[in-house]
Formats: sequence, C-alpha cells, structure tokens
Amino acid sequence: MCGIVGIYHKNKGVAGEIYDGLIQVQHRGQDAAGICTWDGEKMSLYKNLGVVTEVFKTNGALNLEGNIGVGHVRYPTAGSDNVAEAQPFYSANPVNISLAHNGTLTNSEKIKEALLKTHFCQFNTRSDSEVLLNLFAHELYKTNFRALKKAHVFSALKNVFKKCEGGYAVVALVAGIGLVAFRDPSGIRPLVIGKQKNAYMIASESAALSALGYDLVRDVAPGETIIIGEDGKMSKKKCVKNPVLSPCLFEFVYFSRPDSTIDSISVHKARLRMGDFLGEKIKKEYAHIDVEVVIPVPDTSRTSAMQVAYHLGVKYREGFIKNRYIGRTFIMPGQSIRKRSVKHKLGPIEIEFRNKNVLLVDDSIVRGNTSKKIIEMARKAGAKKVYFASAAPPVRYQNIYGIDMPATSELIAHGKTEKAIKKAIGADELIYQDLDALKMAAHIGNPKITSFEDSVFSGEYCAGEISKNFLENLEKSRAEVVRKP
Repeated sequence: MCGIVGIYHKNKGVAGEIYDGLIQVQHRGQDAAGICTWDGEKMSLYKNLGVVTEVFKTNGALNLEGNIGVGHVRYPTAGSDNVAEAQPFYSANPVNISLAHNGTLTNSEKIKEALLKTHFCQFNTRSDSEVLLNLFAHELYKTNFRALKKAHVFSALKNVFKKCEGGYAVVALVAGIGLVAFRDPSGIRPLVIGKQKNAYMIASESAALSALGYDLVRDVAPGETIIIGEDGKMSKKKCVKNPVLSPCLFEFVYFSRPDSTIDSISVHKARLRMGDFLGEKIKKEYAHIDVEVVIPVPDTSRTSAMQVAYHLGVKYREGFIKNRYIGRTFIMPGQSIRKRSVKHKLGPIEIEFRNKNVLLVDDSIVRGNTSKKIIEMARKAGAKKVYFASAAPPVRYQNIYGIDMPATSELIAHGKTEKAIKKAIGADELIYQDLDALKMAAHIGNPKITSFEDSVFSGEYCAGEISKNFLENLEKSRAEVVRKP
C-alpha cells in the first residue's frame, strides 16, 4: 500500500506543497518517500528510506525546482526494502518521465519479459512500478512522435491499460506534457482530483486535498487518464471500454482516513454503518453475552465501536492509550517487529476493565497478533470476560492488488473456523461482520456502485487472470520466512 500526490501550480514551485501532501497520506506507507519536480527543462528527484519528515529533514532535500511535481510514500508490497525501490521512478527514454504508483500489477513479470525482448529498456529493481514506467515509456516511443503531444500520451496509455492487469493508481511527470494521472479499469485503488485558483492536485485520498486547501473535484474514473498540461489546462480521456468500478472494501475498513471520501462514499459514514450492522448482529445473534462496556482498539475502530455501544445500549469507553510514536502495526515489515510493537503501542486503562465484561471492537483481524495481545492486556487489567468483535469479516485470502496480505500462512482466519480463531486469540466470544453487511455499509454511500473488490474476504479476484499457480507462487515468494524483517 502506498500514497501518491501530484501537483501543478501556475506560479510557484510545488516541492514544499507535495511534502505537505505526503504527510497527509503518510499512513499509507512508512518505508520510503520521494519527490520529483519538473521546471520545464529538467527533472529534480530526491528519495530515501524513512517517513516523510526523516527523508526531507534538511532544506537541501526539498530544494527541488519546478511548478509541477509528483510524490510518493511507500510500503513495499512488491520488490524489496531498499532505497533503490523507493519512488518516484525516473526514465529519460524516449523523454524525461517520472512515475509514482500505488497498487500491484499481477502480470508484471510477463510484461517485463516482453519489454526485455525489445532491448528498449533495462531494469534496476524488482519493482512492478519500474515495469509500469518502462511499459509507459515504450508505448510512448512506439507512437513515433516528432513533437510529443497529449494525443501521444493518451494513445500510449490506451495500450498500457490493455497490457496491465491488477490494481493501480498512478501520477507521472512527462516532459513537455505535464502532470499525468490514471487509474486501473476496476478503480480498485483510489485517486482523486482537487482544484484551487491556478493549481491542481491529484492524490490517493481527498483528506490530503482538504488539508492543503484544495476543493475536491471528483475521483479519477476507472480506466481514465487525466492530463494537467504545462499550460494548466486539464484534458481527460476514457482509455478502456466499459470499465466496472469496484473499489477496494479494505480502504473503508482500515486504510483510508475517516475524513476522506472515496468514489463519493464518506469513509467516516461507511464506518458508522459498519458499527450499526455489527451492533444489530450482536443484539440479535449474541444476546447470551452480557456486555457491560464497549471499548475500541484504537484508532480506526472507534467509529464502529461507538455505534455498536449505541445499539447494545451500553457504555462506550476508551480503554487503551496509544503511543503516538509507534507506526501502524499492520503495515510494519516483519512479523516479529509487529509482535514487539503491539506491546509498546497500547497501554490499558485498568479502571475501565476491572471486574467488567468487556466487548473489544476492532476494524478487522488480519494476522491475529494484535487481537491476542490486546485480549491478554484486558484480562491482566482485570476484565471478567473479554469478547471480541470485528467490523470486517474474516480475512482469509491473499490480497494481490497492493495491500500487504500476500501470504495466507500469516492470516489467522485462513483455513480456520471462527471457533478455532476464537480459541487462538483467547476470546470468550468472537463476532465477525457479515460480508453482505460490509458491502452494504459502503454501497449506501454511493448506490451507483454495485460491486466491490472483496477478495481478502471472498477469495474472488475481480481483475486479471488469477490462477492457482499464480497464488501459490506469490505465497512462496512473499511468505514471512522469505521476506524477513
């Protein structure tokens, strides 16, 4: 999972503003950060490992000239954990291009093999984002342009869409053209456009636009290309016939900020509805459990937990204090690091647990480490009974579109019954959201959307030809025993 930002401004340099935008999407990736700008003559690029404030901790690092630029924060779902894999990526053939990508190409190896046969490019990393950059560059080259025009870019990207499978959202700089953005034909990964006087901004989430004073214009449509020219004029083109918007459900469950809107769906309101549905389920199907207090697992689950408490007619209390200097454990690179971090991340407020039957509500249960440790904390703090509820259904399958759930061996729900999961995490009762209810929680926000990318729950993949062999190879290459912290 990554965060991307692209900015055009008519009158001033954009590096500082891209920096501010990347801070707003920092939750989407904490491994590396980078910015590339274009001043009409040259591209200036700086990237390194670390969070945004660490990478750009000196004024010199932000001394990037240009009124158009792109930025990226990275969590490595493909490639390796080194600075060579940091984005944006850059190519000078056939023109200067810099590209930042959120998502995963499921057929990147096939594309890479075909590109190598052309002898047009070489690869310096194992990143599918570099494959995407080189494919775009090669398709531009094939247009045989003399003077590069927007029509050449649209034509090239039409072929890129034909050849790429998976989930992807992209912002790119193209010398002589300007800022280019495009989104996969299923709209799996989010991408929004904002505007203010003399400027445009494109980002992974609308919260970044709002924070920088941009008005949300709309989402980039699935299979659509947007170009903000060097003259500040916006052009758009539908590059795919009959795309079907199927945004990722997990964006609403966990990844996106609550103050973001994705495809006209308020993330905050979707999470409220998740709590409504979950609360009603507990009320109807788990009337035998005597819940005295509902406590959220900070931070993402707070919204749902409040609604659960409302529907059950019991107290809502904050029972954990979160250490703000610990990152999001779900996206930390390494099982052992995640386990250690849970201990340092949360501290229980004992008075809220002592001698009470407690219902803990979390947004989801992925690997189970956090759930198990938190239940242990609650018992140690004096809880009589500890019930656990998830605002999402069991996460049983690999995610292959840009979220780091690659190995089913890491997923506590894979191949297990809910009874077995309850025992594994040590809960007195375990309640999961129903998948239909989760879909409805998002669908109500935008009734025009009738399908969602829900593969981590259903095992059904909506983009690309996903074979059993592909999933087995992914499992083998991305399992924790291979990808060590």
